[in-house]
Amino acid sequence: MISVQQEDFNVAELYQQLLLENKTGAVAMFVGLVREFSDLSPDDCAFELEHYPGMTEHNLQSIVDEAKSRWTLQDVRVVHRVGRLSISDQIVFVGVSSSHRAEAFKACDFIMDYLKSRAAFWKKETQGNSSHWVEANEKDGISLDRWK
Repeated sequence: MISVQQEDFNVAELYQQLLLENKTGAVAMFVGLVREFSDLSPDDCAFELEHYPGMTEHNLQSIVDEAKSRWTLQDVRVVHRVGRLSISDQIVFVGVSSSHRAEAFKACDFIMDYLKSRAAFWKKETQGNSSHWVEANEKDGISLDRWK
């Protein structure tokens, strides 16, 4: 399941959806949050995520398909929020179920690395009266290189 949505998500519900009766040996999950990015009061800061509908979901599905081709996975759930978010809000959920923990951990990590660099999302930070679009950073590229 892949979802791009404005509304918040429930981690416990997503976890339950990853369980396959008597077959799941491991579930690895990652939840990304809006972190504090300014010295200003959280009330004076905003984080906005935009996406290209259709293209974003296609990008995410390609990433999940690649993970499934590398590891034996039972299920994958990706939920990514868009719109205006506040500090400490949940942004992204990636959950992977597998028979074995090593595959679940690797696949979850792989999906997040590729999601950060290859999915069609644009991020804008607003601090007081000024705003700027967030550029890709060098660390994200380095994280991708380890999967080649």
